[in-house]
Amino acid sequence: MKKLANKIALITGGSSGIGLGIAKSFIEEGAKVIITGRNQSALDSAVKELGSEAIGLQGDVSNLSDLSRIYQQVVQQYNKLDVLVANAGIYVLNSLADFTEEQFDKVSDVNFKGAFFTVQKAIPVLREGASVIMISSTVNEKGVPNHAAYSATKAAVRSLARSFSADLLPSKIRVNTLSPGPIDTPVFSTVASSADEARQMAENMGNFTPVKRLGKPSEIAAAAVYLASDDSAYLLGTEILVDGGLRDL
Repeated sequence: MKKLANKIALITGGSSGIGLGIAKSFIEEGAKVIITGRNQSALDSAVKELGSEAIGLQGDVSNLSDLSRIYQQVVQQYNKLDVLVANAGIYVLNSLADFTEEQFDKVSDVNFKGAFFTVQKAIPVLREGASVIMISSTVNEKGVPNHAAYSATKAAVRSLARSFSADLLPSKIRVNTLSPGPIDTPVFSTVASSADEARQMAENMGNFTPVKRLGKPSEIAAAAVYLASDDSAYLLGTEILVDGGLRDL
């Protein structure tokens, strides 16, 4: 029997990168999947790629009205959720001296506020015993140049998972953190000025890991399947690192 048979899962930021990789693996393991994202055309393309077991709902996780609407649509179509993956995030880099208030608000609104209210607004929709997976980053405990605000938001996500675990214990809802290292996704193009710069940045990040390569979305998705399934029933409030040894070696 497939690990996620008959489960309903929602993945924020599911139209590309890690979120799309998780959606693919969840479907392969028997789940029906809802992906969200801000860009409707990207959502449409992702749903076409995922097939009939997926739907896309447009919305911005930093907008509470959007979140409420998304969960209302989930209730109308599926009634309840078995798995929630708070994956939506943005990668904003700059030096400490040059970081602007606009950049700070942008990364905080999506990565921290968005993660918080993605879970809070889902509470009435989550089944008893549901699994919540919060996507952080290996840099939540590392000091990396130009990453101060991004790393801080990801450390906040790790902290939220601990507190949410305590808050949701009465409903037997498990909350855990999945922290990737550098992964081969389109994210590098969002912080580079050209395709060549994005490729060079990706190569440098891969070489920065002990295994000397970028991770694959499928490798993050494998860990997400474990956290979503009953195999991890005794696991809550903790963090799984999938970072090529970057933090510990």
